[in-house]
Amino acid sequence: MGQEDARIRERDLTDPPIRDAATVIVLRDADTAPRVLMGQRGASAAFMPNKFVFPGGAVDPVDATVPLAHPLAPGCAARLCAEADPALAPALVAAGIRELWEETGLILGRPGSWESPAPRGWRGFSETGHLPTAEGLHFIFRAITPPGRPRRFDARFFLVEAEAVANDLDDFSRAEDELGLLQWIPLAEVRGFNLPFITEVVLAEVAGLLKSGLAPASVPFFDNRSARSSFARLQ
Repeated sequence: MGQEDARIRERDLTDPPIRDAATVIVLRDADTAPRVLMGQRGASAAFMPNKFVFPGGAVDPVDATVPLAHPLAPGCAARLCAEADPALAPALVAAGIRELWEETGLILGRPGSWESPAPRGWRGFSETGHLPTAEGLHFIFRAITPPGRPRRFDARFFLVEAEAVANDLDDFSRAEDELGLLQWIPLAEVRGFNLPFITEVVLAEVAGLLKSGLAPASVPFFDNRSARSSFARLQ
């Protein structure tokens, strides 16, 4: 084994596990002056401190148990299942909806009652009188955090237009405190903010979709499961 291979193996053994995660990009005024909802991570955050990011986070086990009022569109669902466990797809969608609710107070849901009590982590959402829905969500990007980071995620990015949100787009009063300075940032100005590199790449994809149509023909996949990065497009 060469010296470089030995270093790679040592790093792989010490790296944190890769956690499945979901992020939701809410797009407002897409046809006129497009804006996206972002917030700033805290200075003491272990992962991407001080960076402006989209709402999102890791999948919780309970997310797999949450019924969706409307499933993800078939094409998006097929790409979401590519190179992944198909059973994970609904949990990823649910996780994105839950994280959006927790971090911003915005609701991607339809009015309705839960057939059984909502699990921990979903009780606040259920008390709004809504069922989570994937209606209007587009799976547009996938990226795995490279080795050597304090946290690693297999993140799926979903795009949704603001019209799908069930409550006041400017009311963040029910948000938890994980993200600060929540705001709608014009796409024309967003690169002036302190962004992670992968967020800049995703924003470029969003800009392209605004020209071609929000339902993507394929999904970029930055695969960093090992030290040797690869890129593919999920068809």
